[in-house]
Amino acid sequence: MGGSEIVHVVVAPPDTIESDLIMKVAAIINKDTYDTRLALAGDIPRIIAHCESVQIAESIAESLRDMGLVSILCKDSELRKPQQAFIAYSLEFDHDEVVFRDKNDRARRMVSKDVFLILKGRADSYAEAEEITTKTKINLPLTVLMGGIPIWRKVREKTSDPSLQSEWFLRLYEPKSSEPRVDILQKHMSYSFLGARMTYSSLANFNTAVADIRKIFPQALFNDQLAKHSGTSGPSSGVWNSLEINCRLIYLYHLALSGSGPSI
Repeated sequence: MGGSEIVHVVVAPPDTIESDLIMKVAAIINKDTYDTRLALAGDIPRIIAHCESVQIAESIAESLRDMGLVSILCKDSELRKPQQAFIAYSLEFDHDEVVFRDKNDRARRMVSKDVFLILKGRADSYAEAEEITTKTKINLPLTVLMGGIPIWRKVREKTSDPSLQSEWFLRLYEPKSSEPRVDILQKHMSYSFLGARMTYSSLANFNTAVADIRKIFPQALFNDQLAKHSGTSGPSSGVWNSLEINCRLIYLYHLALSGSGPSI
């Protein structure tokens, strides 16, 4: 490929999927109709083709747009670049702005006019929960030596059971970068700023904080599609990697709809 970079073609699934549409899209992206139907299903933007040049990717995207589909381009490096997260620990509300502070008391201020997108989602992962139990079992060799008199021994057994771990998150984006300006994680926040409204439930506190933030930034787009598509899988690191890609695709989709899509 001579050092060129993969360019992904991203499409927003249509409201209705008709057989004629599937066949036309399949011909454009050179896939069978079954894979094409899967790619167009759901309600979050999907990568539908991988191209070796911007020219090829743009040609495919343009053909999809001619069919009424929202299609954008995204370089692989943009999709996979490491996130430099600012994880908020506390909030301060002041008229049309919010001051976010992390655990090191570093502050990040966001004014209402600067917030382009508020993205809410949930990360689900399975973790192996280990449990050690003590059971009594017959010691067969000693029982035989004792002429059949039962000799018992205590045995410790380790068992594991998959446990579902869930965490809600909120991300605030400016219109200039696919990297969120602020990350809020349900289980990593101090909710003391809620005062008398704070409860014993971190999820209830999280939802109250989300509602307050949306009131401060009423003009911002709000997307909670990832609350329905949590990407449940194995280790949490894999879940967050998948969610990170989905977050960037959703951001790029809204940026394209606003007419401020990135140049490739």
